[in-house]
Order: sequence, then C-alpha cells, then structure tokens
Amino acid sequence: MPEQSPYRVVVVGAGFGGLGMAAALKRAGLADFLVLDRAGDLGGTWRDNTYPGLACDVPSHLYSFSFRPGRWSRRFPPGEEILAYMRTLVDERGLGRHLRFGSGVASAVFDERRALWNLTLTDGDTLQARAVVSAVGQLNRPRLPDIAGREDFAGPSWHSARWDHGVDLAGRRVAVIGTGASAIQFVPEVAKTASHVDVYQRSAPYILPKSDRPYGEAEQRLFERLPVVRKADRLRIFLYGELLTTGFVLSPKFLAGPMQMWRRQLRTHISDPALREKCVPDYVMGCKRVLFSNDWYPALARPNVDLVTDPIERIAGDGVITADGARRPADVIIYGTGFQSLDFLAPMSVTGLSGRRLEDAWRQGAEAYLGITVSGFPNFFMLYGPNTNLGGNSIIYMLEGQIGYVAAALRALDEERLDWLDVRPDVQRSFNAWVTRASRTSVWESGCHNWYTTASGRNTNNWPDHTFLYRYRVRRFDLGRYRVMPRRAAGTAPAVNT
Repeated sequence: MPEQSPYRVVVVGAGFGGLGMAAALKRAGLADFLVLDRAGDLGGTWRDNTYPGLACDVPSHLYSFSFRPGRWSRRFPPGEEILAYMRTLVDERGLGRHLRFGSGVASAVFDERRALWNLTLTDGDTLQARAVVSAVGQLNRPRLPDIAGREDFAGPSWHSARWDHGVDLAGRRVAVIGTGASAIQFVPEVAKTASHVDVYQRSAPYILPKSDRPYGEAEQRLFERLPVVRKADRLRIFLYGELLTTGFVLSPKFLAGPMQMWRRQLRTHISDPALREKCVPDYVMGCKRVLFSNDWYPALARPNVDLVTDPIERIAGDGVITADGARRPADVIIYGTGFQSLDFLAPMSVTGLSGRRLEDAWRQGAEAYLGITVSGFPNFFMLYGPNTNLGGNSIIYMLEGQIGYVAAALRALDEERLDWLDVRPDVQRSFNAWVTRASRTSVWESGCHNWYTTASGRNTNNWPDHTFLYRYRVRRFDLGRYRVMPRRAAGTAPAVNT
C-alpha cells in the first residue's frame, strides 16, 4: 500500500485497543488501513511493563476478546502470556502487514477542504487518512514525582514501567516510592532478593484476595471442548465486577462484602498493630484503585521490609530523607508512582475544524461523547478515551463495545456517501452533563486524591455507571447525533448537514 495515497483508516497504537480495531476492520473486509506504534513492537502496556511479578488483575477469561478466547495457564495470567496472546491474534488474523513500528503520531491536522487527516509522524514522515482511530491508552506515560533532590541520587533509579533489568538487586538496599497497582506486584518479588526494602507510602491501598490458581490440562480440555463452561466463568467474573461497580457508583453500602474480605486478609497477614494501622486506608473503598494480591501484606510483614508513611522531604545522593529528619540509605530507588493519566492523547497534537486544537477544547478537562468522539474533530475516534476507564471490571469488555461503535461509524461514512461526520455539540454537552451528575454520587469524587480526577475533583477518566449500560449505549451507531458532510466532487464547496 503506497504511503503517498491516503489510507482509509489509520489506527494509532498497537495495544489491545489498536489490535482489536485492526481485527474488526479485517473482518469488515477493509484492507486499506495502517496501525502505527511509536515503540518497536506491539503490546502497549504489556510491552512497556516488564517488572518482576507482572500479571493481570482481571481473570484471564474476561481479560481477552470474546471473539478469540485464550488458552491460559492460570486464572490471572502473567504479563508475558498476555503479550503472547496478542502476538497470536496478529498472526491468526493476518494483521502483521498492517503494522508499522517506530512511528508514533506527532500531530494530526484535519484538512476540511479535502476531508483528510494530515499526520506527521515522530520519525519525520507524513501520511494521510480519511479517518483516525486513537488507541494510545490512558496509562502509557510514566509519572515521576516532584521530589526535591531526585536528580541527586547517586545510584540507579527507574520507574516501574521502564524497569532496568541490568541492575542486580540481590543484597542491595532498595527504596520503593509508591504503593499502587505495580508496586504491590513487584515489591514482594524484590523483597525476596534485596537485603532491605523501604516502601514509601502516601496513602494505603485496599487489597482484596486474588483467587489465582493454575489451570490443569483436564480443565483446559474442558474449556476447549465445552466453550459454554468458559463462557459461564466469564459471566461469573463479569457479574462480580458489576457488584464492585455497584458499590462504586450507587452506594458504598454494596461494598460490605469486599470490605469484610479486606479486613480478614489484613488481620490474617499483619499481626503487628502498628504496621496494621499503617495499612488502613483513610478513604472510601474504590476512591482509589482497589488492588488484588495475596502476597502484598505478607511482604510488608517480612523482617527486611519497612513501610514508611512519613512524607519524603527530599532525596539525597545516598538515600531518602523524610520529614521527621530520618535518613534512610538506599542503593537503588524504584518509582511506582503511576502515570500521567489526564492528558489523554499527549504528546500527540490534534487540530480539527477551523484550526480548533483538542488541547484547547480540553483545557478544563478531557471529555468526549461516549468517550469516543469530540465535537469539532470529524472522523476522529478514540478507544479507551475520557470516562471509559473502569474501577471494577475488564477494560477489554469496554473496548469491544467501542470498537463495534467505531466500525459502524466507518460503515456509515461509506453507506451514506459522506466525506465526514462530527458529533453535534449539543449531543456531547448533554452526554457530559450526565457524566458530571452521575459522577457526583460515585466514590471517585468522594474527596480522596486519585488519578481519575482533575485538580478540581472532576472525574474525567472513569465510566460512572455499570459497564453493561455502557455496552447498551454503544450497541448501535446513531447517525442522527452527528453533523455530516455529504461526499462532494473535487473543488466543490462544503455544505454541512446538521
């Protein structure tokens, strides 16, 4: 496919969203598409994160596409197994020739006269597309904390999403800053070899038991010969996730069961009253991400691990100094401090109709209709966009709904002979007014500091209702909610139908 000719669709990102979109385009018989990724390989977050202990926190039967079940070794698969699943999908669906690595999108500018997106790539190349689908995800840019002296540290240091496998941690004193979803997986592994680990915690997470176990060969054969058994397990996992979601979006009273599970696990593994007190969150369950682990609390109870809750004052060349004046030596510092989650498409610059920049449209916080389209940016779609993250279920389930919606929009462009379609401003306003109202009663706007909300406390990341209701909303594409430009002959003046 010559790159000087416009592509029918360009997909940005080769993670779960981008590969799922590519598979859908292939099923639809559309061959003129390209999937770009800034990195040298596919996989998204499962490519970028390679830390020890990396595994999924959603059971494998639900953390996979419904159209392509996987043969998983265990209930919660390790990261390399998920990456292998994605590679198998690419091979089976013949997607390899559509992938281009080492080329992210630096800027996307809509040419209204030609109804094309002009894309400038990070490698300096340019190409054009009738439609663009962004699948860059929300958690792809590591966030390092703004701590004085961070650059003064003399030893090796890194963010967990950029793990330095060249450093042997055996016998070393390791400082881990952060206690989020990554830290609860790698700290227990690091503690097995390091001489000492200091874990610096700003706020305690809620940790629920992880019902993990291997799948035996007989069980694997049962899943393959009787797919209904696997589907039943998938449904059970989904319903448990919806139960958590009910507590997050309706009332914390529905979290009584999970709260009891958390308390039991804490009492079982932490006997020291002082340490147990440090492990008690000071916010409503779900306001920050609920985590699943069987070895986090046992790791904190190890004699070579200290949980430090005093604020960090600064980092010195040989360790960490806390606000109480204590100086804790460290040979290595690992940051488990999360990602820059609120700037959804950064650093990609997107310019739509009349020179409107998406950065300006989102100055008060990102928003989109169904998390997929933004008014003023025709034929531009997002997967895992604003308000489509989840607190208690599988993002793959959400992505499948979004992918189906985008595929239907692309069909509408062809079937209705349109140059472009653009969600109506009133439709977007109405939808996001609902998001704002629904979010006010959610745990995410209950007062804690989390990565789901802006500095003003507005929820821009999470879906504020049950996930099955999101799938219901995106079950069909309604062209009546969009302004459209009928296809015109070259040189014809545009005439928008509202």
